[in-house]
Amino acid sequence: MFPDERRLDRGRRSGGTVNPENPKTLSRFQTVRKQVLALLIVLAFAVLVFGGSAHDELTHEHIETLGLALIMVGIGGRLWATLYIGGRKSAEVVSTGPYSITRNPLYLFSTIAAAGVGAQTGSYVITVVFMVLCAAAFHLVALREERYLSATLGDEYRAYLHRVPRFLPNPLLYRDDPEVTFQTGRLRATLLDGLVFLAAIPVLEAMETAQEMGWVPVLFAFH
Repeated sequence: MFPDERRLDRGRRSGGTVNPENPKTLSRFQTVRKQVLALLIVLAFAVLVFGGSAHDELTHEHIETLGLALIMVGIGGRLWATLYIGGRKSAEVVSTGPYSITRNPLYLFSTIAAAGVGAQTGSYVITVVFMVLCAAAFHLVALREERYLSATLGDEYRAYLHRVPRFLPNPLLYRDDPEVTFQTGRLRATLLDGLVFLAAIPVLEAMETAQEMGWVPVLFAFH
């Protein structure tokens, strides 16, 4: 049992109340999520600077276009999820909108956007690698969050846990609210975070130009 969970358990046994808005615990989860994503991006670019696409120019462009579409879907999906979750993740069980079909829509759409970034290399292999690495990292973070939220939100969250899939969405479960209240600040922050995915496009294009000009050697090619 993790320290935060032991504290929650002691609070329940002693009849005390547990504040679900534990800023340190939640902040740690969010910090880990962002650090993992940043680390993956840095490592990927460190490798890709010496790699190129093995496809012809037309196929390369098609993969890049697909990647741009994935990035836009990812950014839009993250905004959609933020409209519903706001700052309520640890205060109550949110189970409508995107959260009715997957427990982690923010992570799902971030993974889709990461695949789009990988596609900007013009390589199907790198696209899949970006997607798998991002999904694996978020899977580990989601497991830790589930333990915390189960201890914090109790039976209602555990029922949600068994009803809704962790990652891959089930559209048949979709249900919605007639009205949604959201925090504009959080929506703005999510949009700015999402722009990082778009910022990767000119960086990768600059790397391609440097390779074409012979400034950077191409040591390997990806399909």
